[in-house]
Amino acid sequence: MTLDLPPIGLGTSGNTDPEQCAESVANALEMGYRHVDTAQMYDNERGVGEGIARAGVPREEITLATKVHQKNLAYDDAIHTAHESLDRLGVESVDLLYVHWPTRAYDPEESLAAFDELHESGVTDHVAVSNFTPDLLDEARELLDAPVVANQVELHPLLPQEELREYAVAHDLTLVAYCPVMRGEVEEVPELVEIAEAHDATPAQVSLAWIAGLENVVAIPKATGEAHLEENLAATDLDLTDEERARIDATGEERRLIDPEEAAWNR
Repeated sequence: MTLDLPPIGLGTSGNTDPEQCAESVANALEMGYRHVDTAQMYDNERGVGEGIARAGVPREEITLATKVHQKNLAYDDAIHTAHESLDRLGVESVDLLYVHWPTRAYDPEESLAAFDELHESGVTDHVAVSNFTPDLLDEARELLDAPVVANQVELHPLLPQEELREYAVAHDLTLVAYCPVMRGEVEEVPELVEIAEAHDATPAQVSLAWIAGLENVVAIPKATGEAHLEENLAATDLDLTDEERARIDATGEERRLIDPEEAAWNR
């Protein structure tokens, strides 16, 4: 079973009000979004599931992803809490199940064996990881029977993740970009502002269009209101020139927004 993710999906981190979460997911699906991302850590799986139920979009048309919290990555905990996630989401299976962070209870052999079991038993169609470095990806791919189809990482014009992008292309997996509009800080990047003005667009749309043009990369910007949902989705209609893409690539500044001390890249 292959994985074909649309260039723009819906991130739901921080959307913890149950009604707002359900409404934003339902609105997004009705607008044409087909990739919805949540996690045990986000404490909103019920809201996401309610939004999917409200939208009336056939379940088979939606790529639904969730992630196992790093405290739940011991074998039995991963199995048990993944089933709890299905119950909260109101679905029989998810399309993507991620190891959220390779920290705390993460033990490569034990945790990944659980993910193989969850894949084999039909809890998830695909196994994925998040916040993994190339070395950790090598280890996971060696230990897993199921293919690693995605690695979800922070990625935006000021954190372009060239090494992980090259890895994704070489090993046929998708990078799923979180914080793709830098939590609004794209408004502070002069190159993005100038390019946006030239296209009568927003800096966020320029950032999303830049990501959409990268090989094996998709974005999951967060949004709740209809205007932001529509703005993000419309970024797929923005065509950047080669010169504009080169200007963004040459920005030079690096800014990582999510950087816990225990992250793999800090060890």
